[in-house]
Amino acid sequence: MLSTPPSFDRLAGLYRWMEFATFGPWLGRCRYAFLDELGASRRALILGDGDGRFTARLLAANQHVHLDAVDASPAMLAQLARRADSHAARLRTYKADARLWQPANPPYDLIVTHFFLDCLTTEEVEALAAKLRASVSPGALWVVSEFAIPTGRFGRWIAGPIVRALYWAFGLLTGLTVRSLPSHRTALAHAGFTLGKRRSGLCGMLVSELWSWEEISDGR
Repeated sequence: MLSTPPSFDRLAGLYRWMEFATFGPWLGRCRYAFLDELGASRRALILGDGDGRFTARLLAANQHVHLDAVDASPAMLAQLARRADSHAARLRTYKADARLWQPANPPYDLIVTHFFLDCLTTEEVEALAAKLRASVSPGALWVVSEFAIPTGRFGRWIAGPIVRALYWAFGLLTGLTVRSLPSHRTALAHAGFTLGKRRSGLCGMLVSELWSWEEISDGR
C-alpha cells in the first residue's frame, strides 16, 4: 500500500529561500550540472521539480524541447508554470503522485529528477524506473540530482546527521514518511539504465548523475 504523498504546498513560496539559507548555491549547481548536454532533447519528463527553476532554465536553453511536469503539489506546479513565462506553450503540468501517474506523451528522450527520488523508498524508485523505461526512446537520458552520504568521517559525523535532520524537518513540515536515502543507483541499474557521468559537490554530499537507456536487441 502506497503512503500518502507529502504536501509541499506550504513551502512553495519559501522553498528557494530555505534552500539558499541552508546550502547556498550548491543545490542549484547540482541541478544545472548537465544542462549544457540536454540540447538535443525534444520531449522531456520532469518529476518533482519544486518551484520550477530547472524547468525554466531548460525551456530557455533548449527552444525545441516540450516538457511534461508532474508534481503532487498544486502550489509548486503554480510556481513552476509562472517561471516558465513565455515558454509556457511548451509545458504541460500534471498534478499527480508520480508513483501512480501514467506517462501522458511518450516516448520521452529525457527524464529529470532533482532531489525527488529521496522522497521515495528504494522499492518505489525501482518500480518507477521500470515504468518509465517502457516510456522512453532508445538513447534517452535521465538526469538525477540527490543527496548522498559519503564514506569516511565526513559522511559519518557531518553528512549523515545533516541528511537525517533534513528528513526530520521535511517529515514535520510536509508529512514525508521516508527517513533514509534510497539506493537509487541500484534501482535504476536494475531497470536497465546505465550511469554515464557523475559529479559531486560539498565533499560528496551532493551528486549529479547522467544516466541513459539503450534498447537491447535480441538479434532477430
